[in-house]
Amino acid sequence: MATGEVLDSLSAPAPTAASPASPPSLRRSRRSIHRALGGGAVADVLLWRRRNAGILVVTAATAVWFLFERAGYSFLSLMANAFLLLVVILFLWAKSASLLNRPLPPLPNLEVSEEFVGKAAAEARMWINRVLAVGHHIAIRRDRKVFLQVTLLLWLVSYIGSLFNFLTLVYIGVLLSITLPALYDKYQDHVDERLGLAHKLLLKIYDNILRMETRQPAKEKKIQ
Repeated sequence: MATGEVLDSLSAPAPTAASPASPPSLRRSRRSIHRALGGGAVADVLLWRRRNAGILVVTAATAVWFLFERAGYSFLSLMANAFLLLVVILFLWAKSASLLNRPLPPLPNLEVSEEFVGKAAAEARMWINRVLAVGHHIAIRRDRKVFLQVTLLLWLVSYIGSLFNFLTLVYIGVLLSITLPALYDKYQDHVDERLGLAHKLLLKIYDNILRMETRQPAKEKKIQ
C-alpha cells in the first residue's frame, strides 16, 4: 500500500501556479507603460501615482482655460497684471526689510544655465530634423505611404481646429494626456484587442487605396 501511494503521488500532475502568475504579468505591462512614458515624475503624474500633482495639473489647466476663455482675460493683460503685482510686492518687501532690519525676499539665482540651453537646442534640433526628414521622404523619395499619413494627419488637425479654438484644444489635450494613460494602464488588454482589429481594418483600406492608384497608370497606358 505504501509503495502504491508513493507511485500515485509521483504520477499525479504537479499543481499549476496559474493564479499567482497572472498578477506579475499585469505588473510587467504596467511597468512597461511607465517606462514608455519616461519612467520619471511626469510618468507618475500621467498614471496618477502622484494624485496631488495630477489634481494640481487638472486644476491649473481648468483655471487657465476659465480665465482666458470664459472670464475674457487676454494673455498679455493677465501676464502684465501678474508681473506688476509681483514687482510691487517684492519692492515693498525689500523696502520694509531695509527699514525694519529684516531679511530680504528669498529670491533664487535668476539666470538660465548653458546646460539647459544646450539641452533645449538639442531637443529642438532633433524635432526639426524629423520634420525635414518627412519632407525629404515626400518630395525626393516620393514615398506614398508617408504622403498619405501626413495628408491624413494634417486634415485631421485642420478638422479638429475648425471645431475648437487653440486654447480649448490645448485644454482638451491636457485633460486627455492626464486621463488616457491611466485608463490604458488599467484596461490595457481590452484596448489592445480593439486597436488590433482597427489596425487590421485600416491596413486593408490602405492596401485598397494603393491598388487603386497602381491600377490607374496601367489603364492609362493601355488607352494610349
